[in-house]
Amino acid sequence: SEQKVEAAGPAVPPVPPGLPEPARTVAIGGIRKSIGDHMRRSIADTAQLSFSLEVDVTDAQEMRKEASRSGVTIALAHVLTKACAVALGRQPELNSVLGGGNILYFDQVNISVAVALDEGLIVPVIRNVGEMDISAISAATDELAGKAREGKLLPDDVVGGTFTISNGGVYGSMMSTPILNPPQSGILGLHRIMRRPVEDPDNPGAIVLRPM
Repeated sequence: SEQKVEAAGPAVPPVPPGLPEPARTVAIGGIRKSIGDHMRRSIADTAQLSFSLEVDVTDAQEMRKEASRSGVTIALAHVLTKACAVALGRQPELNSVLGGGNILYFDQVNISVAVALDEGLIVPVIRNVGEMDISAISAATDELAGKAREGKLLPDDVVGGTFTISNGGVYGSMMSTPILNPPQSGILGLHRIMRRPVEDPDNPGAIVLRPM
């Protein structure tokens, strides 16, 4: 009866064997459940391939310093967002999404940028990145991240991306395998910059420290 159901209260999940009683139990719901469901579907429904590459970012760091001297603050992630937009213009196969059994290609590059919230990651979209300079990308990224943390993102702010960038380097990550954000075809994970001994490209055989 309805009275018996109310008396029983909410179902308590079983504790896996060998574990003590939990200190607290939190139901998974809201944005955290939506993100988990989306990631699970991504793993189940897409063929995922990861490729790792170290890149010398000396020139990008110099670009940041030059911008700073002009009073403009940009992060390495903003430089690489612009680089991704240029690369996607050259490799349109990755500036695509899957839809209705078809691959849909686009001239406009809309890049989703992962923002970490207490309840999980959310990926607002910077639109038409190919037409923006790095300072405009910086401003757009900061604006969307601020809206995300204040809970002010609109539905249109999180749809329409064709590629995603996730920056684990801000947490000291050296390597990770970011999960594809369906229906997109690609995602780039950025990681921590470390000075490493490498061969000097201008002086073969000589070893120099470069930010990688």
